[in-house]
Amino acid sequence: MGENSSGADAEGGASAWRRLYHGLLRSAAARGWQRSRELELMHRAMGFAALGFLTLVPLLIVVAAVDPANGQGFAEWLSEGLGVSTSAQAEVQELFASPRQALEATTAFGLAALCVFGLTFGSSVQTAYEKVWELPAARWHTMWRHLVWLAALIGYLFVSAQITQDRQPTTSDFLRTLWHFLSATLSAVLFFWWSQRLLLGGRVGWGALLPGAVSTAVGLIGLRIFSQLVFSPLIASNAVTYGPFGTVLVLQSWLVGVGVVVFGGAIVGRLMHEEAPRVAQLLPRHRG
Repeated sequence: MGENSSGADAEGGASAWRRLYHGLLRSAAARGWQRSRELELMHRAMGFAALGFLTLVPLLIVVAAVDPANGQGFAEWLSEGLGVSTSAQAEVQELFASPRQALEATTAFGLAALCVFGLTFGSSVQTAYEKVWELPAARWHTMWRHLVWLAALIGYLFVSAQITQDRQPTTSDFLRTLWHFLSATLSAVLFFWWSQRLLLGGRVGWGALLPGAVSTAVGLIGLRIFSQLVFSPLIASNAVTYGPFGTVLVLQSWLVGVGVVVFGGAIVGRLMHEEAPRVAQLLPRHRG
């Protein structure tokens, strides 16, 4: 009798562990991990960083150089985006030419070549979004979306830089910081919400894409805090050890982090969209 009872207890314990194991496999966290592996998240983030440094950075250098408001160069933009300290800003500025030199060295052929290569950058982002939502690849005649998205991205970064660099002496530091935070967060949500809709060709609804845009914006806030704590001292230390090349390594690492946030935010957004009906069923219903 005792042996039967012990055997039943053992079988019940094993069954409970199996149910727990299968429950974990079906959980949102496990599905998110599996999708990040299928997407090859880190590999795509590194490709995002390489293409961004190759195509987006040169275009932004030219756009920043023709800024009519305050003549700020790309180094100031990048320093604000990284949220680095004053000493680290000096190291970043040494990597890039002054606005006047950037304009003098720019040619029409160079800009045209950058725009062509920039289409590859948009294509890589679109491909990642399609894999997140398990959609077939778009046809070749939809490549115009890449150019529109690239132009919108440059405009978004330009506006974001102007908001961040706003220095009105009549506004208190707290109100100015609050304004920068709210405007930057809202603009990020709107841009990445629209970006997914455009690059996916309208094949996913606006409501399903909103969680991904919010997740991306929250991730960018976290990345900025991480940059202030980690990348800022790394720039200063690497500049002493490796010179300008050390600063480039840190900037590339930061761009990899941006790629992880952009693609990881889309994965989290889809999981949130899938879990929303299940969460709604668990909530108590109001009885009239």
